[in-house]
Amino acid sequence: MSRPNVGIFGLTGCAGDQLVILNCEDRFLHIIAALNIRDFAMASSDNDSACDLDLAIVEGAVLSRRDEEQLERIRARSRILVAIGTCAVWGGIAAMDGDTDRSQLVRDIYGECGEQFDTTPARALHEIVGVDLNISGCPIEEEEFLSGISNLLNGDLPIAPTTPVCAECKMREYNCLLTERVDMCLGPLTLGGCNARCPGLSIGCVGCRGPVDDANLESVTALFMENGFGREDIARKLRTFAGLRVVAHTLSEDES
Repeated sequence: MSRPNVGIFGLTGCAGDQLVILNCEDRFLHIIAALNIRDFAMASSDNDSACDLDLAIVEGAVLSRRDEEQLERIRARSRILVAIGTCAVWGGIAAMDGDTDRSQLVRDIYGECGEQFDTTPARALHEIVGVDLNISGCPIEEEEFLSGISNLLNGDLPIAPTTPVCAECKMREYNCLLTERVDMCLGPLTLGGCNARCPGLSIGCVGCRGPVDDANLESVTALFMENGFGREDIARKLRTFAGLRVVAHTLSEDES
């Protein structure tokens, strides 16, 4: 059976998710054996930028017209498109300034020379094109990525995590940083899949994987308020990775 054609791409971001793929080390050799990687600029200078792709893997947010045009070209040549990393899935850190006038922000930072820059407000991939699978994380988890590739090779879309980081804490019997140390921990609101890495190191969850869909917002908000944190504190912390639009939806006043 022929190997599926694959492209791995980066828009505006830190390239950390592509590094996770390369850092699979010996298992990366198994990936190469199973996939025909045709376009991966970070790993090769010999790329086919026009071939049809069975699978496109894209990291980074859309922060320019060039990003948008590149993403549309990738989508047009791909059968399945996977967004990897928090920037691609939610907008990431670059989406924090979503309530700021973009042209004014560029002028404040770069002065008059900023007028020539190709820059737009940060957007996640799904805001531009259809996305078939999201693998969140900052950066992504190596095991989640490898499991996802394995599922796709078998013709199945991977089953994404649905429980919060808080559930993973309980499974590992970690002490609750929110209630015992009164630390600002977003574990109850953040999508799991990281095995509660930060709380396991006694560091409050910063929400880097984005919000979980089915959080009990009424209960979670009450819990934060009991420990001295209000809705604005939660929103301020969440927006670091999820962006203002996602935070506004997640913590809408209608759900308070």
